[in-house]
Amino acid sequence: MRISLKWKFTGFLAVLLIFAIGLLSFLILQGISSNQKQQMEQSMEQQADVASDRIRQLYVTGTQVDAATFMRLQGPALARELGNVSGMRVILYDAKGKETGDSLVMAEKPDIRQALQYALTNKIAYEIHGDVLEYLSPVQSNQEQLGVVHFQSSVSSQHAFYRSIQQLFWIAGGVVLGISFIFGLIYMNRQANAIHRLKKATDRIRQRDYLEEPSLRRNDELGELSSGIFDMSEAIQANVLSLQEEQEKLLQTLEKLQQLEKQQKDFIHNISHEFKTPLTSIRAYADLLHMYPEDPALIQDAYGSITKEAGRLYELVERVLHLAASETYEFDHHPEEVELQVLLADIISRMKGKADQFDITLHELLQPARIIGDRNNLTHIFINLLDNAIKYNVAKGSVTISNQIVGQYVEVRFHDTGVGIPENMRDLIFEPFYTVNHDRARKSGGSGLGLALVKQLTKQNHGVIKVESPAEGTGTEFIVTFPLISAKSL
Repeated sequence: MRISLKWKFTGFLAVLLIFAIGLLSFLILQGISSNQKQQMEQSMEQQADVASDRIRQLYVTGTQVDAATFMRLQGPALARELGNVSGMRVILYDAKGKETGDSLVMAEKPDIRQALQYALTNKIAYEIHGDVLEYLSPVQSNQEQLGVVHFQSSVSSQHAFYRSIQQLFWIAGGVVLGISFIFGLIYMNRQANAIHRLKKATDRIRQRDYLEEPSLRRNDELGELSSGIFDMSEAIQANVLSLQEEQEKLLQTLEKLQQLEKQQKDFIHNISHEFKTPLTSIRAYADLLHMYPEDPALIQDAYGSITKEAGRLYELVERVLHLAASETYEFDHHPEEVELQVLLADIISRMKGKADQFDITLHELLQPARIIGDRNNLTHIFINLLDNAIKYNVAKGSVTISNQIVGQYVEVRFHDTGVGIPENMRDLIFEPFYTVNHDRARKSGGSGLGLALVKQLTKQNHGVIKVESPAEGTGTEFIVTFPLISAKSL
């Protein structure tokens, strides 16, 4: 059975219009419903906060009794007071779920057992029964949960508004669908006639033996049109496919070469800085031993640190040999639980020799904070930042190393008393080979790769690094932020 292209287009247009209008209506109605829900939750949360503050205030300032006795004695009066303030029915429960007050004593008791049990676990719960909202919020003192405050509010106006909008969409959608269908039918009819004329032209070309039998066989005008352009499209398609295959091969080859080049560069950069970090500590202690060869405490301290750093160098050599054997250029990442206070204190102790050599005073303000990260990578990050703070400081300056917990994150700060970094250069210092002061970097042995690697390792350990320099001459502060273990486990 041959179906005209005009009717195929018309049917497709009808389905498309119904789908588009239906989807648009659904999304808008969902948005309205979500907005109503959000506004309701915000309003009820504010009411719950006010009620909780009032209950806690009365509990703290009133006669010192246990929570259950307080809720039993003060519940009725508090329920009436909160009901008058909020304009809603308020019911109070103690920490065991027993009702202690109701602003509308004679009203029917709602069935909110499940929501009440949930709220007693110090969580907000609400249910909507028809046009009535049952909102339960825990009341928490400093030591324990006093009970639950229950607001009963009408949401009939929101439901009525939603139904009116829904009805309006039905009417508007029907009108738009009808008008669009009529205009679409006229338009599609004109397009079908144009295609029919193109089909006649291809028939004339085929009669001159320019075309062969088409590959596309359909019972409509497009099938007949495809038979007229078959030969030409076949040749063009073969050429295009051949060119695309060659282009894909070239792009794949180029991409592989670029990846190999980048991996090689990263490997060289990482290797050089991984070796430089322990050597910095060893060299500093060697200089101190040369300056104070008869200091027993220094000799013991230097022996421990040099032994530790030499062991780290040995491990690095083993890793390099392993990487060379496997032909990879990326260091393995071994995350583990790390106590930052202990790690930072150890690093400060190891770098104290270099600080003394540069006449720099180290201050530490550390507190316990546990994160998940690669210990070697974290050691490299902190030693590099502390090394920079020492090298680029002023004579008789100081470096303050501190950490503080901010929400679910911990911030590690390295603040020096140097000349600071201009604001227009703070983003550039993390680029490879970039240094603020080339003469000073050359003098201190800096290559401009340290901070680039620090940023890469920080990102690998799910952290963020930034630099602050409030004003000229006030020093530089590097801030490294990592998520705490409790935040990552949520």
